[in-house]
Amino acid sequence: MTSPSENPAGAAGLPAFSGSGLTKIYRTGETEVHALRGVELKIPAGEVLVLLGPSGSGKSTLLNIIGGLDRPTDGKLYYEDTELTALDEDDLTRFRRANVGFIFQFYNLIPSLTAEENVRLVTDIAEDPMGAADALALVGLAERCDHYPAQLSGGEQQRVAVARAVAKRPGVLLCDEPTGALDSATGVRVLETLAQANRELGTTVIIITHNAGIAAMAHRVFHFLDGQIARVESNANPIDPSEITW
Repeated sequence: MTSPSENPAGAAGLPAFSGSGLTKIYRTGETEVHALRGVELKIPAGEVLVLLGPSGSGKSTLLNIIGGLDRPTDGKLYYEDTELTALDEDDLTRFRRANVGFIFQFYNLIPSLTAEENVRLVTDIAEDPMGAADALALVGLAERCDHYPAQLSGGEQQRVAVARAVAKRPGVLLCDEPTGALDSATGVRVLETLAQANRELGTTVIIITHNAGIAAMAHRVFHFLDGQIARVESNANPIDPSEITW
């Protein structure tokens, strides 16, 4: 990666996320696990950000807090000018529905629904969605809209999951090991669809991965260790996902 530089996509306006003192403690009886230890962050809008670090270092905990699936024990987190840590559960649900798309390692598609019907699960409740067919076309699956998950390869199923996530035009895509269950060739196709969403829709993309090679497509990389961001690496010239090998 190159020497640190500011990502132009986040130069104007408010950052997508900013947080201070983010702490998360899980308690089981008398045992305490410190998953996050006073994390400070600022994520520009339109950035591709990769989170790297060993298992248990705090990456997924932070992603869940950013996505409104969990709350910090202490600290503040803002999405643009909205303090997420001050929202009640109903408002947090509305935030997730309007602004966040989730992509996980396993596709979570409903087997009895076609690709298009799986995407419509989101478009039917979104405020300003793109058409389900348009979302599938965006990920290169226009010809597979009537196929069921069992008729699709693993990479195609994951791209349906990406289409479902982007169909509501979210401000941010949160991706937890999105290529973890895929071989390298199909993993690259999925990463290309994430880069396309970032490029064409202006979506902020945050990717958790154990694959250090994926970091080369990011504007920045947060290196996690023991519940903290131990190091931030910036990249002035992210590569195209087609150039990634692992």
